[in-house]
Amino acid sequence: MKSTISTYKQYYRDNLKLAIPVVISQLGHTLVHTADSVIVGHFAGTVPLAAVSLVNSVFTVILVAGLGIAYGLTPLIAQAHGKRDIAECGKLLINSLIINIISSVVLFCFIYFGTLIAIDHLDQDPAVVQQAKPYLALLGISIIPLMVFNTFKQFAEGLHFTRQAMIISIAGNLLNICLGITFVKGLFGIEPMGVKGVGWSTLIDRSLMAIVMTYYVLKSHNFHKHIKTARITNVSWKRIKGILKLGGPVAMQYTFEVSAFSGAAILIGTFGAVQQAAHQVAISLASIAYMMSSGIAAATTIQSGTNFGKGDFKTLRMSANASYHIVMAFMCITASCFIAFNHILPMIYSDDQLVISAAATLLVIAGIFQFFDGSQVIGLGILRGMGDVNIPTLITFVAYWIVGIPLAWLLGIILEMGSTGIWYGLTAGLLCSSVLLYFRYRKMIARYPMTVCVNKEI
Repeated sequence: MKSTISTYKQYYRDNLKLAIPVVISQLGHTLVHTADSVIVGHFAGTVPLAAVSLVNSVFTVILVAGLGIAYGLTPLIAQAHGKRDIAECGKLLINSLIINIISSVVLFCFIYFGTLIAIDHLDQDPAVVQQAKPYLALLGISIIPLMVFNTFKQFAEGLHFTRQAMIISIAGNLLNICLGITFVKGLFGIEPMGVKGVGWSTLIDRSLMAIVMTYYVLKSHNFHKHIKTARITNVSWKRIKGILKLGGPVAMQYTFEVSAFSGAAILIGTFGAVQQAAHQVAISLASIAYMMSSGIAAATTIQSGTNFGKGDFKTLRMSANASYHIVMAFMCITASCFIAFNHILPMIYSDDQLVISAAATLLVIAGIFQFFDGSQVIGLGILRGMGDVNIPTLITFVAYWIVGIPLAWLLGIILEMGSTGIWYGLTAGLLCSSVLLYFRYRKMIARYPMTVCVNKEI
C-alpha cells in the first residue's frame, strides 16, 4: 500500500486538483433534482414526491442525451490543448454551441409534443401523473439554457479551468433551493404552487447560470486568444461531424444507463406511490455519489485527452490508474454510509414511515453497487479522453439492456421480488459494465508505447 501511494502520489494530487471543482460542478445537475425531491417531500407530501420521481425518471433520460452531446467537446478541446492548437479551440467552441442549441430545441419539442402525451399511458397512479405534467413541461424548457451553460462549461474545463463552473453551480443551487421553498410552500405572499413551484425555480436557476457562464468565458482574459476564432464563419460540417462523432456515442452511453434506471422506476411505479417515492429517495442519494464519481471521470477525460494529444502515454496510464484508485476509495466511503445509515438518510426526503422503511432496504443494495458504478464511469472517462467511444457504447447497451433490465424484470416482476429484485437486476448491469470497460481500457492502453513526451508543459 505504501509503495502504491508513493508511486501514484503526484498523480493523485494532480487528478484531485482538477477533479474537485468538476465534482462540485457536476453535482449541480443532480442536486437540482435532489433539492426538488427534498422540498416537495417535506412541504407537499408522498404523492407529489412520487410525481417528482416519475418526472425525473423520464426527464433525466432526455437530459443526459443532450449533456452527452455537449460532453463531446471536452476531449477535443483537451487534445487540441495538448497539441497547443489554440485556434482550433475557438472553432470547436462555436461549432459546439450551434450543435447544442439545435439539440436543446429538438429535445424540448420531443418532451412537449411526445413525452407529455406518453406519460398518460405508463400505467402510473393518475394522481401522480396529474401533478407530474406541469413540472415536466417546465423542466423541458430548462434544457435550452442548461445546454448553453454546458457548452461554455465544457470549453473552460477542457482548458483546465474548472473552478468557475463550480462557483456558478454552487450559487445556482442555493438560488434553486430558496426559490423552490418559496414557490412550493408559498412564502412572501406567493400562492403555493406545489410540484410546479420547483419547476419554475429550476428554470430560473438554469437560465441565470447560462447567462453568467457565457459572460465569464467571453470576457475572461484566460480565453481571449482562444475565442478569437469562435466566429460563425468557422462553423463547418467537418468540425460538427467531429464533435458528433464523439458526442453522439457519449450521449448514447448516458442514455443506455439512465434509461435503464428510468425503466426500473417505471416498473416500480406499478407497485404504487409509496414504492415509487422510496425509489426516488434511494436513487437520489445514489445519484449524488454517482455524480461525484462522474466529476472525477470528467477530470480523467481532460487529463487523458491532454496526455493523448501530447503523446505522453506513460502519464496517461499512471493518471488513469490513479483515478481508479481515487474513485474506489471514495465509493468505499459512500457504500459504508449508505449501509450504516440506511434508516436515517431517507428522513432527509420524507416523513412517511412507509417510504423511509422501503427506501432503507434499497439503500443497502445501493451500497453494494457503489463500487461497480464508480469504476464503470471512470472507465468511460478514460476511453473518451483517448477518443474511444464506439465499443464502450456497445458495452453500455449490453450491460444495461441485455443484462440489467431483463434481469430486473425477471426478479422484480416475474419472481415477485418487488423493487428489491429490480435493484438487484440493475446491480448486475453495473457489474457487467464495470468489468467490460476495465478490460477495454487495458486493451487500448496496451496499443501505445509507455514513453514519456519530452515537452510535457502546456
